Amino acid sequence: MLQQIGFGGGCHWCTEAVFQHLKGVAKVHQGWIAAKDNPDFFSEAVLVHYDEDIIPLAVLVKAHLITHSSTSQHAMREKYRSAVYVFDDCQKRKAHDCLQQLQPEFDQPLVTQTMDFGAFKSNTDFFTNYYLNKPEAPFCERHIQPKLFLLQRSLGSYFKEPLDSYE
Repeated sequence: MLQQIGFGGGCHWCTEAVFQHLKGVAKVHQGWIAAKDNPDFFSEAVLVHYDEDIIPLAVLVKAHLITHSSTSQHAMREKYRSAVYVFDDCQKRKAHDCLQQLQPEFDQPLVTQTMDFGAFKSNTDFFTNYYLNKPEAPFCERHIQPKLFLLQRSLGSYFKEPLDSYE
């Protein structure tokens, strides 16, 4: 049975590509998510549908943390809120526990929040599957490919297909 969870932290084109390259991820919806307690504030994010028998939540959370600035309160945090958006209390506890267990792997405190999912707005079709449709685009080569190579090195057994070496 597929589970659903949301992730926000960086450009949704990048975040979409990260999760599309993981085994056990069946679908990724790219767009904007609002937290339940702040329904008027949407930030770039993705909804991920995954099979927990293939890829545990802890691996998804780690993939998210290592592929965006999860320890930085940078100037673009309004647009790129670092968050795990959960759908129930059980998922919230699991996500919170994952963040605590992964904290020692980072030199700085994580700024990533666990938030109750509120609403989702999908991006236009032109921008969905951005990396899959345009891997040679300068943005993809400059920003997405390095994240995918990092992901492949860090979580290789969960990576769908090996990429050619990164120059």
